[in-house]
Amino acid sequence: MVIFSKSIRPLAAAITALSPSTLNISSPNSIKGVAKTIAANTMSYYSGTPEKFVDLPQPHFWWQAGALMGSMLDYSHYTGDKSYDKLIARGLLDQVGPDFDYMLPSHFGQEGNDDQAFWGFAVMSAAERNFPQPDEKVPGWLDLGQNLWNSLAGRWNTTACGGGLLWQIFASNPNGLDYKNTVSNGGFFQISARLARATGNKTYSEWAEKVWDWTEAVGLIDAEGNVYDGAHSRKNCTDTNPVTFSYSASIYLFGAAVMADVTGDKKWEGRAKRVLEASRSFFSPFENATNVMYEHACEQVDKCNQDMRSFKAYFSRFTYAAEWFLPGLKDTIGELWGTSAKAAGKACSGGKEGTQCGQKWYVGSFDGNSGLGEEMSALETIQGLLVGTGDAKMPLRGEEIKVVRTFGGGGGEGERRQSAAVSKRGGRRYERRD
Repeated sequence: MVIFSKSIRPLAAAITALSPSTLNISSPNSIKGVAKTIAANTMSYYSGTPEKFVDLPQPHFWWQAGALMGSMLDYSHYTGDKSYDKLIARGLLDQVGPDFDYMLPSHFGQEGNDDQAFWGFAVMSAAERNFPQPDEKVPGWLDLGQNLWNSLAGRWNTTACGGGLLWQIFASNPNGLDYKNTVSNGGFFQISARLARATGNKTYSEWAEKVWDWTEAVGLIDAEGNVYDGAHSRKNCTDTNPVTFSYSASIYLFGAAVMADVTGDKKWEGRAKRVLEASRSFFSPFENATNVMYEHACEQVDKCNQDMRSFKAYFSRFTYAAEWFLPGLKDTIGELWGTSAKAAGKACSGGKEGTQCGQKWYVGSFDGNSGLGEEMSALETIQGLLVGTGDAKMPLRGEEIKVVRTFGGGGGEGERRQSAAVSKRGGRRYERRD
């Protein structure tokens, strides 16, 4: 059944771009203006159009394009600026793959379970916000998310460690076929939790429980809430790699917050709070940089690779989002992320225009390191301050989720209810139709 509706809403007030160095974290207008400036810098690295997706330039990997779409979905949602919506939609739609699950043959050589999960994060955000999906030949965002989940679930590996997803998928990329990492498993956990909330299907919540329990059982989440990088199958996951990265923690943190909402079980709130408290290790590199965020595995020794330079973006994205479901986290988030956002604004003072973002926020100014990761990290850390303010709504669920075919801000003509049909394993499987 197709449901058509017309909504009459006032146009959002135009946002004035502002210099990041002027950021006032107490002013939504200042946050939006600074975010607008950094969003433009961020999208300068992407050459796609509303008609065609284009891969990010080398040395960026495909997964970072999915991460970029997620950052810009947040920008659109939190600021109300819809300028990039058609670019975002085309980016997501052009990468669905022949089975509508973001398994793209052209990227098989580099696609791992964690890469697929990052596209899944973006697709779930699109579904939870009724973001426009204009292509009637492609399933709606929620159905795409379910297809992607089925793909991940089919790779749950019990040959060692009692379960878990391997880092990599294909034998042509063997380096991660012996390694079970928390980003892959955390991605599967978070997407399971979000689908459980979006659909009401207990299969997803059961899998979320299973993945969290497995992660704890093999020691990749410890009693204090630290989330470690991974362990090797050949060692039956007894050789935990003790390295911790900020984004790994937040992927589990947000999933736990969603599960708290899905189940009403206080244990999930406790888990989320433990991970957040353990995440204090990613702040305050020096006494004169209290509560300033940094990636402690690499920043101070100048060893951050292309991927790591963007980790703070997802750390901020998912931690802020957890606040929707667990308002009790707000004080800690405000304490740590408020100071970090101000530091990020000061770090975005490089380049000819004086708005280019740097990497090391604790130096108090632009540090000379610039790139897509630096822009995304500052953008997500600053725009996330808008969670719970203005017109940005918390993630939708159930019958609130619809397929919206037109752009323009919030429904309008061409809206129909999203399919809620699911298979025994979870999502609907669509075959490509021409």
